[in-house]
Amino acid sequence: MRTLTIANQKGGCGKTTTSVNLAAALAKRNKSVLLIDLDPQGHSTLGVGHNPDSFPATIYNVMSNPEVSISSVITGTVIPKLNLVPNNILLSGADIKLASVYNREYILREKIKELNDVYDFCVIDCSPSLNLMTLNALVACNDVIIPVQTQYYALEGLRQLLETINIVSERYNPDIGIMGILMTFVEGNTALSKQVQQQMRNYFGDLIFDTVIHRTVKLAEAPSAGESIITYAPTSKGAMEYRSLAEEILHGKAEDRTAQGDFGNIQRCAVAE
Repeated sequence: MRTLTIANQKGGCGKTTTSVNLAAALAKRNKSVLLIDLDPQGHSTLGVGHNPDSFPATIYNVMSNPEVSISSVITGTVIPKLNLVPNNILLSGADIKLASVYNREYILREKIKELNDVYDFCVIDCSPSLNLMTLNALVACNDVIIPVQTQYYALEGLRQLLETINIVSERYNPDIGIMGILMTFVEGNTALSKQVQQQMRNYFGDLIFDTVIHRTVKLAEAPSAGESIITYAPTSKGAMEYRSLAEEILHGKAEDRTAQGDFGNIQRCAVAE
């Protein structure tokens, strides 16, 4: 099982949108996919059509109780190959609950081991903060995908996350890699958007996905319908772009470009003037 963590401490950059729609696109490519909602807001759970408060047990129970297996809380979705580990607001108290637990950074990694032969992909949606749950997601994953809005502040916003990934690589998970940076909410063909995109490609080179995600009405509407864009509007631009991202992960440059180990050069790029 290949575990992809979708992370960025900056809010509103498209983490949940990417988690839900990438997971759906991979499932539609006949891959068995598990989506783990690790954001207390429960938006990924909502995004695949479930009420976060309807579950007797969620990822909170898995993380806080050694006796609860992750497989016991998995539920299905309308996409046959896509399953969900649901979440709700209870997870917001997990950091305090686990404060004194030994090796608390490794809980998720140990929990998902039982699923290694069950799924092809695990996609983890993180909260917009570098808390204990995000640290667990980084320790548990093979690769990180970083959604970034095409704004000038985005480069500075990457610095803290890249520093965290570097620490995780050194202390907890030497196999972690940055699969790529995904430009999201791109505003059509405006001059500013093109300028920022070019700037980011100059800074990060091949680490930027070829696929970019544009801001579209259908993509914004899909969560309110409790669906991914892949099922809500399968012929829309957003659906085509997330299918393209899935193809890039399965067969494109992302397959062999993962940056591992030394993130120092990437960090210097992120704070470059």
